[in-house]
Amino acid sequence: MPGSTDSSTKTMGVLTVGGLVAVTAYTVALGSNGWLWFGWVVLGLITLGMVATGST
Repeated sequence: MPGSTDSSTKTMGVLTVGGLVAVTAYTVALGSNGWLWFGWVVLGLITLGMVATGST
């Protein structure tokens, strides 16, 4: 159904936002780590892919 997301997509969205908060906090506290940002971008792309395909 268009416009609806299932629970796994919502969970991935929450994990992506939580990951962004965690990586940002790490960067502020201890300095930037390229691998953490790379991992977050990959997680974000996976989440976007799930949203785009409807996670069927």
